[in-house]
Amino acid sequence: MRKLMVGGLVILLAGIIASPCAAQKAEEAAQSSAREWLALVDSGKYAESWKEAAPYFKANVSEEQWEKTLRGTRVPLGAVASRKLVSATYATSLPGAPDGQYVVIKYESSFEHKKSAVETITPMLDKDGRWRVSGYFIK
Repeated sequence: MRKLMVGGLVILLAGIIASPCAAQKAEEAAQSSAREWLALVDSGKYAESWKEAAPYFKANVSEEQWEKTLRGTRVPLGAVASRKLVSATYATSLPGAPDGQYVVIKYESSFEHKKSAVETITPMLDKDGRWRVSGYFIK
């Protein structure tokens, strides 16, 4: 009985040790996906950014709505001057979204016509194993 408990403890500890590593890998993969997606938005390829977004995103925002929204919010800001990573937080549950794997990424950003902004971009892990953007906000 004692061996069984020790074995279970080792497995439990291995799971605890592996979890932060798995979360860190998820955060890195999501950040890479977010940078690629932001490059599309930054270059005005709004329709392409919609096509590359998560199915969850596309189910909630039509391509036309997305393009109109970005033309109204991003175009007036002008070109991106700088973007600095503030945080990347792994989560399996977010308000108003289905349970899944997410990374909430925040950037301190500066634009040509807005010197200080916070961009929040949330990639989610899709069924095919790719991280795709499920949300994007600028404050």
